[in-house]
Amino acid sequence: MPEFLDNVTAGDALALIPALEDDSIHCCISDIPYGINLDEWDVLHQNTNSALLGQSPAQRGKSGFKRRGKPIRGWSEADRSIPKEYQAWCYNWASQLYPKMKDGASVFIFGARRTLHRAIVALEDSGFLLKDILAWEKNSAHHRAQRISIVLSRRGLVDEADKWSGWRLGNLAPIWEPIAWLFKPYPHTITDVVVKNEVGAVNTAAIQANGKNPTNLVKRWFAKDEQRWHEAQKPVSIMEFLIKLSTREGHIVLDPFAGSGSTAIACQRLGRRFICFEINDDFVAISKYRLSLSTVDTSPSESVTPTQIAMFDANAASDILVSE
Repeated sequence: MPEFLDNVTAGDALALIPALEDDSIHCCISDIPYGINLDEWDVLHQNTNSALLGQSPAQRGKSGFKRRGKPIRGWSEADRSIPKEYQAWCYNWASQLYPKMKDGASVFIFGARRTLHRAIVALEDSGFLLKDILAWEKNSAHHRAQRISIVLSRRGLVDEADKWSGWRLGNLAPIWEPIAWLFKPYPHTITDVVVKNEVGAVNTAAIQANGKNPTNLVKRWFAKDEQRWHEAQKPVSIMEFLIKLSTREGHIVLDPFAGSGSTAIACQRLGRRFICFEINDDFVAISKYRLSLSTVDTSPSESVTPTQIAMFDANAASDILVSE
């Protein structure tokens, strides 16, 4: 396993997790794909409905409606299988992850409010137990809901448009996201596993705010100069919170879906070892570039190619970041 330590390895997590040593990981923290069709990498099913990742005429050209998935109710029987296929995908990697974790070790996974339950069930079926669901409160959230009166007006339904003035199509602004907190069961008492494996307890003193112990409502956001490289990127600060909460210096933290490397950066800052897997070569390069810096202020340089920079327009990040 030495080749994986303190490195972002390019490859599919489903192929790389089995190569890890059993009973070796102190904590797993990952912003896994949500299965909400955010982009091609988030399409984890076999449905080929042509509307997937498309735009309606009213949405075209507006950054807030860059892409859309299917209506929640689904358009066909195949659409209704999407959640089941997402759960099966989660089980594929979670069942491989289980033997690699130390008894009592925590697993934190970010997820969408309407699909996270499928991931939780998959991890439970793999052997993990659910401890809690944290609510990560964001500083801002883009609201994509269209005014139904405008949609009706464009159809020439003037009276209907007036009737529905003030109403919108969509959800409330997504100001929070869930983080599922699971753990690997332990054979005896929690105290025994803390002594043996140094996991299972929570370091509330390390993450106190104004002398108060933390709650399961967590508010962390991007640093002022923290560059956005990935449309689903999480702030380094929220990763630091989870790492401080559940691990000690020198512990090994695994992120099998590393994206642009926020977990790795948080580990590097806090003196933890990390193992990160990422299937996209461009984001592997970006992660390694970010790790080479002393801060997360990742301005473009020659070590990241123009093609990689063009993958994601950072100026539009606040419009589409981690929304469902």
